[in-house]
Amino acid sequence: MINEADLSKFQVVRLNCKLFPVTEFEQYSYERFQISPICVEASGDDILVHARHCDALVVVSESLPADVIDGLERCRVISRLGAGTDKIDHEAAMRNGIVITNVPDFCYEEQADHAMALLLALVRKLPAMDKAMRLGEWDTGRSQSRSIRRFQDRVLGLVGFGGSAKALARRARGFGLRVIATRRRMNVHDNEADLLGVEIMDLDTVVCDADYLSLHLPLNAETRGFLDAKRIAAMKSGAYFINTARGGLIDETALADALRSGHLAGAGIDTFDAINVHGPDGEPPQHPLLELNNVIVTPHVAAFSVDSARDVGTGGVENLAAVLNGRWPDEGRVVNVNVQPRQALKR
Repeated sequence: MINEADLSKFQVVRLNCKLFPVTEFEQYSYERFQISPICVEASGDDILVHARHCDALVVVSESLPADVIDGLERCRVISRLGAGTDKIDHEAAMRNGIVITNVPDFCYEEQADHAMALLLALVRKLPAMDKAMRLGEWDTGRSQSRSIRRFQDRVLGLVGFGGSAKALARRARGFGLRVIATRRRMNVHDNEADLLGVEIMDLDTVVCDADYLSLHLPLNAETRGFLDAKRIAAMKSGAYFINTARGGLIDETALADALRSGHLAGAGIDTFDAINVHGPDGEPPQHPLLELNNVIVTPHVAAFSVDSARDVGTGGVENLAAVLNGRWPDEGRVVNVNVQPRQALKR
C-alpha cells in the first residue's frame, strides 16, 4: 500500500473500456489519487491517438506491440490489470524505460477453483449426465457413468508450481489425490511443497505419470508450444487435461487429435490460442476442440469473481500511482525488473 497523493497532473489512459469497463473498485482507487483516467477502446495505431502523451497506460487485454510502445513519448508505466504480460512487447518497454507492472496474485484462488471445477465435471461426466437427464435417457446416463473412476489416490500433475498451482494442490489433497509438480527452478527447495505433500519431479515424469494434468505457466518465448504432439503422446492413456493458463502453451491441434482418438479421456479448456475470446461476440468459432463431446470449454473466465476484480483494480492503480509518485511498486509487481526507468524511482 502506498501513501495517497494528488496525481491529477498526470495523464492516465485506460484501454479496453468497453470490453472490460472500469469497476467500482478501480474507480475508487483512481479517486484516491485524484486521477481522472481517459477511458478508451482502441487497438493498434489508434492507441497512440489517445495515449501518445500519456504518463501511464492501463491495459486489460489489448496487445501493445513495439511500434505502439515506441510511440509513447513520455509514458512511465504500463499497468496490466491482470497477471500475464505476453501481449506487451517487453523489449520495447525496456528500450524506452517504461516500467511494466502487473498483479500476479489477484486470482490464484479463482483459477484453482475453476480448474478443480473443470476436473470434477469431466471425471464425473457431468455434462453428459445433464444432457441424458434432460432428454429422459436414464439408461444412457447410467451406462456412461459406469466407466467413472474413483478420484481418491489418483495422480494430479501440475506443470508450474506458483500461486495458482499451490492453491489447486490444497484443494486436490482434500479429495485424496496424490499431487506431483514440476517447476522452473528445480534446485530450489520449496517448503510449501513439503507442507502440502507435493512431490517435485522433472517435467517429463509429471507429464507421463499424471492421471490429470493441469497447466500453471506464464506464456513466453520459452514456454510457447512446449506441450507439443510428442509430449501429448507421452501422457498416460485415459488422462484428463486442464488448461486455465494460456492457450499458446499447447499444440491445440495435437490435443484435439489425442482427444478424438481416445488417447486422452477429456479436457477442460478456459483459454485458447486460435480463438480470440476478447473480440466482439459473433458467429460460433470454428475450432477442433469445440467439436468434441469430451471437452468442456469456458471463455477465459477462470480469474473472474467480485473479489478478484477488487484485488486487480486496486492493485493495478496502486502500481501506476507508485511509479508516478517516484517509487517502485510493491515487490513482485514489476515484470521487467531490470528496466532503467525514464524517471529515477526510489525503493
